[in-house]
Amino acid sequence: MDYVDILRTAFVDLWATIVLFLPKLVLALVVFLIGVLIANILKSAVVRLVKVLKVDELLAKFELKEAFAKMGVKLDAAQFLGWLVKWFILIFALIAAADVLAWDQITLFLNQVVTYLPNVIIAVIILLVGTILANFVYGIVKSTVTAANIKSAGFLAGIAKWAIIVFSFMAALVQLGIAESLIQVLFTGFVAMLALAGGLAFGLGGREHASQLLERLRSDLSHRE
Repeated sequence: MDYVDILRTAFVDLWATIVLFLPKLVLALVVFLIGVLIANILKSAVVRLVKVLKVDELLAKFELKEAFAKMGVKLDAAQFLGWLVKWFILIFALIAAADVLAWDQITLFLNQVVTYLPNVIIAVIILLVGTILANFVYGIVKSTVTAANIKSAGFLAGIAKWAIIVFSFMAALVQLGIAESLIQVLFTGFVAMLALAGGLAFGLGGREHASQLLERLRSDLSHRE
């Protein structure tokens, strides 16, 4: 008889817990579904806005699409920004649903994710700006060095381009808080490598041009005397 009472009491407690939990679960599901609806609406709006502003054409003009294609990444600004906005809203919806259910650990984790997201966005912007600047500098350096009749124009332009890309990549990693001390060591080593490469490039490719400049300088000084 005692076992029957114990089982009855346990069943009643379980049923009471379920009855109390069900409204919270339903409310959490409603909150999350509303968040999903808002996320999809905002994603569509962002995709349309980016296409109207012709951001993809601008990226193609700066050769960003080509640069990312070489790395095996198909760059679609509209879909990427829409995806980013969608998941940002979905995470907020999950936080609201977890708050309704009083799941404090999940809420804390999602709050940390939301706090970290701006770092990801800034890192992506750094990479995009770095790639644009790298392509721009590549063209300037190549045309300038070619005009100066230095044979290693492509090599020097390539060094300038990839130096900016590597610096941008390191800056993005620092923004993400990934191995900051290691990045500083790599940055120092990379600067030393560029200095050595630049010296060798000038010594091998610009030796003739430098001798011509020195000869002109000697000739001008001799003429003045």
